[in-house]
Amino acid sequence: MPNLLRFRRELLAGAVGALLFVPTSAYAGTITGTVSDPSETRGLQSAQVRIIELDRVVTTERDGSYRFPDVPAGTYTLETRYVGADTVQTRVNVSETGLSRADIILRYGSGNEILVIGQGANQASALSRKRESDGVSSVLTRDAIGQFPDQNVAESLRRLPGINILYDQGEGRFVSVRGLDPNLNSSSLNGVRIPSPESDVRSVALDVISSDLIESVEVKKSLTPDMDGDTIGASIEIKTVSAFDRKKDLLSGRIEGSYNEYSGEITPKGSIDFSTRLTDDIGIAGGFSYYNRKFETDNIEAEGWDITDDGVVYADEVQYRDYDVERERISASLSLDFRASDSTELYARGVYSQFDDQEFRGRTTFKLDEEASGGDANSALFDDTDGEIEIERDMKDRFETQKVRSIVVGGKTETGPWKIEYSGSWSKSSEYENGSVDPTTFSRDFDGDGVSILFDYSDDRTPFFSYASGSALANDPGLYALEDVELTSLSDSQDEEFSTRIDVSRIFAMGNGDFTVQAGFKGRWREKSFNNDVEFYEDSTGNYTLADVLGQQTYRLTDMGPVVSRIGATDYFRDNFGDFELQDNDSQFDSAVSDYLNQEDIYAGYLLGRWDSNKLRVIGGIRFERTENVISANTVTLVEEDATFNNMVFTDDTVIVTPNSFNRSYDDWLPSLNIRFEPKRNLVFRAAAYRSVVRPNLSDLAPRFAVEQNDENTREGEFGNPDLQPYEAWNFDGAAEYYFSSNGALTANVFYKDIKNFIVDSFEEDGTRFGIAFDEATIPINGPSAEVFGIELGYAQAFTFLPDPFDGLLFNFNYTFTDASGTVPTDGDITNLRKIDLPSSSKHTFNAVIGYEKGPVDFRLAGTFRDRYLDELGAEASEDRFVDNHFQLDASLKVKLSKNIRLFAEWININNAKYFAYQNFGTRKRLLQYEEYGSTFKFGAKITM
Repeated sequence: MPNLLRFRRELLAGAVGALLFVPTSAYAGTITGTVSDPSETRGLQSAQVRIIELDRVVTTERDGSYRFPDVPAGTYTLETRYVGADTVQTRVNVSETGLSRADIILRYGSGNEILVIGQGANQASALSRKRESDGVSSVLTRDAIGQFPDQNVAESLRRLPGINILYDQGEGRFVSVRGLDPNLNSSSLNGVRIPSPESDVRSVALDVISSDLIESVEVKKSLTPDMDGDTIGASIEIKTVSAFDRKKDLLSGRIEGSYNEYSGEITPKGSIDFSTRLTDDIGIAGGFSYYNRKFETDNIEAEGWDITDDGVVYADEVQYRDYDVERERISASLSLDFRASDSTELYARGVYSQFDDQEFRGRTTFKLDEEASGGDANSALFDDTDGEIEIERDMKDRFETQKVRSIVVGGKTETGPWKIEYSGSWSKSSEYENGSVDPTTFSRDFDGDGVSILFDYSDDRTPFFSYASGSALANDPGLYALEDVELTSLSDSQDEEFSTRIDVSRIFAMGNGDFTVQAGFKGRWREKSFNNDVEFYEDSTGNYTLADVLGQQTYRLTDMGPVVSRIGATDYFRDNFGDFELQDNDSQFDSAVSDYLNQEDIYAGYLLGRWDSNKLRVIGGIRFERTENVISANTVTLVEEDATFNNMVFTDDTVIVTPNSFNRSYDDWLPSLNIRFEPKRNLVFRAAAYRSVVRPNLSDLAPRFAVEQNDENTREGEFGNPDLQPYEAWNFDGAAEYYFSSNGALTANVFYKDIKNFIVDSFEEDGTRFGIAFDEATIPINGPSAEVFGIELGYAQAFTFLPDPFDGLLFNFNYTFTDASGTVPTDGDITNLRKIDLPSSSKHTFNAVIGYEKGPVDFRLAGTFRDRYLDELGAEASEDRFVDNHFQLDASLKVKLSKNIRLFAEWININNAKYFAYQNFGTRKRLLQYEEYGSTFKFGAKITM
């Protein structure tokens, strides 16, 4: 720690020295102002303002403000550009001291067209931010998010180039950028890193955050030294509304109904947001959103694919799952802004989001003990005279709550050529269960009872079953005795982070541009923990059967047979708790093996130089990050009866729990260079090179060692790995962007990533890890390397130049090709490597939007395509899990009744796109998971005051 403190002092001292001793001219005047449209509703962010005589350039802030310090006395011409607006020149006189103000109004054509409302305005805002960005990026603005029929922030992001969404129950959750695992992205909310509610990942499921509260989302695909260096995919920066974003007060409300064709129910959603300035220097903004969604999912899953000597391919386990889900999302935000003086602005922003998920899952499972008795290319027959057939029927009753909270307090001070930005923040995410019954399982073994089952595999996606004999026995609920009840008495994942940062910069006005020197420090103190208490119970009376809690199914794909009641099994368990016996060993093992605590502290400092002129912008520098971890978990050993452990023979099944603790630290130097070159008006070239790291999942680092030793003294284990090294990557980007004089652009990006220490799960035999010998074990390890190459193409155009009525047309299209490959061990053998596509990597993705906006009508039809991707690695290629390609159509229609009232209707998943995961076994795609959800319809009204 003393060395670290000395490093921080030396870095800051060096940075301040560099800022102080670079020579500068004795300029005195400052030009300030704002840029807005004729309505002066709100400022225009990312308008470019240029002093023609000095060739100095700045970009407007989120409130439309701009600032030129150190301008010599005289008269100058300001030139202002914004996509979709006419270029404007403004004369301004600068005195030898003090401020000179020039507020600028931008228009399109000769009218007073509003540039901040509607599809065209959203496109212009997004393209302007992209054009003026420091690196390679894509942007979604507040109103653009509302234009699409998307259910959350994650689904809105899929409209951007290179973005792929991973779905859960038909709703987008995790974001993959350029074909990389979501864990390789970072997400922040108002500049505060969002911790992950889930216990086992760093990535954040963005379905937790309501899109109603968002001002903008920017996906930054190249890094500058002032940014956290822990991303390889992209930095996803989410911002909520600030009162200073607008020049006029805002009060708007939205109410809607949502209908899912499978559930057959209409559920409510509503939101309200406001923004007001209490005085010229004090503002408050915020919002509240509530969403209740009920839906159903029909699912089939299979595993254990094999082939008989006669060439019959079969799965040794097939599950038919019926999901009934209710999700409730509550989100709120509040922002306070205070302009303390002409040089200082302060702010405080808070966000709260809660996501409740009540899931009932009825399941019928066929477990087939022996290979198929017969069959052909499209079927397999199982007879209980040839091998035992076990049928399980269970119900999961799970209620889970996720919460995301963040508070940030900060500000900026600008005086002359100096600028200081500072902030302190707290954020916390959690995932909590208390009392879920997950699941209640009833089972029956059929062995010589005359039961035979035929599986029809003619449709790769949906293998159906029928009883060749014994259907009455198999469908008799009274024959299914309780196997066990699994009670999650506590599942508590907590992820909390405190951070502070300061950035100091000084602008040096040169003859034909500005040179800026900037330095900063950031500290992050994070603690992630997981506490899991699971209890297994069996029926001590022997009388409890499925017939006691028989329910009704809502499954559409086939008849599942008798099913467990949704709440009947839970009520029976609680009402008759004294009839159940706790299974101590199973409960103790599953509880202790999951727990861990990981404290992670990161200290970072950087120094950069920046050159800005009309044609050229260069940002280069270096960042230093030090990471310190203190990690604790358990070694949990289950020793079966009659097994020998530590030279002792155990007479009973025994669980042994031993605490573990590991400390580690490492340093990373992360250089970066971003170049933006505009040789002619509206033609922009970019190049970027940077080094970045992504730290391993905190759960993978945890020394959680699960070992099972059976009575034959064979030892199997699953290990965490506190020796994991972070991903390390060199990243290179190149881009060409042409912005049309009208509202449109044509863009092309090429990117390459060389990734070291790629993390994969290894299946090992006859080895020793952390002093524990094993016969078979699974452990995450650092793989050799991976490479990612890709191309992004985009075209966006508002056809305002066409004759009426076609001048209301808009079109947006983007396509991404990604070739992401790496090498992994085959069957755990590190000397036998095979080449794979990186998990979550789709070679081809595209998004297309056709829109029309004219008069009171606003319409959009959006299509999203994602190619297949590798979802999970198996021990060998035939066991790899893939998710099939996905194409989805969505539409939205809005009709403006008056200046303040707009009606809307949305149709989500028009084509009823399905989810299909499979493995390549033999010559066909063999089912692992299939789901369908139906379409969702939304309708409502938005009122703006």
